[in-house]
Amino acid sequence: MIRVGLIGLGMMGRHHARVLRNLDGVELVAVSDPGGDVHGVASGIPLYTDVDEFIAHGLDAAVVAVPTAFHETIGLKLAEAGIHAFIEKPIAADSESGQRLVDAFAARGLVGAVGHIERFNPALQELKRRLEGGELGKVHQIATRRQGPFPGRITDVGVARDLGTHDLDLTMWLGGERFAEIHSQSAILVRDGREDLIAVTGRLRNGVITNHLVNWLSPMKERVTTVTGEAGAFVADTLTADLTFYENGSVETEWEALASFRGVKEGNVTRFAFPKPEPLKTEHEAFRDAIMHGAEGIVTLEDGLHTLRAAEAVINGPSVSGTFNGE
Repeated sequence: MIRVGLIGLGMMGRHHARVLRNLDGVELVAVSDPGGDVHGVASGIPLYTDVDEFIAHGLDAAVVAVPTAFHETIGLKLAEAGIHAFIEKPIAADSESGQRLVDAFAARGLVGAVGHIERFNPALQELKRRLEGGELGKVHQIATRRQGPFPGRITDVGVARDLGTHDLDLTMWLGGERFAEIHSQSAILVRDGREDLIAVTGRLRNGVITNHLVNWLSPMKERVTTVTGEAGAFVADTLTADLTFYENGSVETEWEALASFRGVKEGNVTRFAFPKPEPLKTEHEAFRDAIMHGAEGIVTLEDGLHTLRAAEAVINGPSVSGTFNGE
């Protein structure tokens, strides 16, 4: 059994506690939050308000679900104590802090993961499996839309670091390469000092073109990823965990009026059926397996750092263009 502690008992922390309590091979042995247990998740296990006392409880691993500003301080304490860590995204408040976390965990041979949960959405897991199986052929473009109303719980970062990092990370994961180039436009329309709208175009190192629309302004909520390639296009809706494949045209459209908006040929459209476990459970299973067996599948600290650097490029002024060096 892996003895796991949870620090941060807010909106996300309570979900981590629920999953950890029911995860095979894991025992939730302590929780911590200076504000106390507002959601009542401790229930029979020690609750600490001091981080050092929490660490001294005796942990193999810890989940860090505190505001981003505290990720570096807590992460470095965990690394110094020899404790594996799962840190909610983004990895840190800035890339310099993120690099220090990467170095600290690497120097001690510890597992460090970042909570980019969208990678573990069943629709994207199935899409990744099919891409690796060659069902789409060469990938040409990855496009995402992540839009919705402003969430009152977010106070420490703008939309690029909060929502945008999901799309930057999943795009690199699906595309199989990191960003080489990023161009962006951003706007501050509702809150002073924090961007709430971004439009991003980019190119991965393997030539895949990307574009991303992200905002906290839309009255409707959508989470859509479209991957276009040689054989057609996959569309993943991560709100419903649905994956649909639009096959390239193979049947002639004889009706001329219909062809004007359907195209000269039509292809089959298939919505796949597949198991749909809770993404947070799948994410914690990957972290557990990385600790126990060295298994791959987590979002590494290095992955999280590169994603943060990409997000910083996005918000570096009203527009950013040119080569993005993410090393």
